[in-house]
Amino acid sequence: MPMAPLVHGAEQGLLLVVAVSLPVLAVATVVGFVIAALQAASQIQDATLAHLPRMVVVAAALALAGPWMGRTIAAFAVQMFDR
Repeated sequence: MPMAPLVHGAEQGLLLVVAVSLPVLAVATVVGFVIAALQAASQIQDATLAHLPRMVVVAAALALAGPWMGRTIAAFAVQMFDR
């Protein structure tokens, strides 16, 4: 098998990983910044306040984006196996 299709498939796979993980990472980052700003303003430095809201929001983001993520990954897998 020539190297060009393999390299192209690997490139598409890496871009897919970035595209699928970006929404959840963006939500976690925004919530982290908001919580950090609130903690700095209130001077409350409790670790639970930093992790619990982020965990809840990431779980909600995964629940909302999960079907799209699954369809996108499944479509890529079908595309790769059809080659």
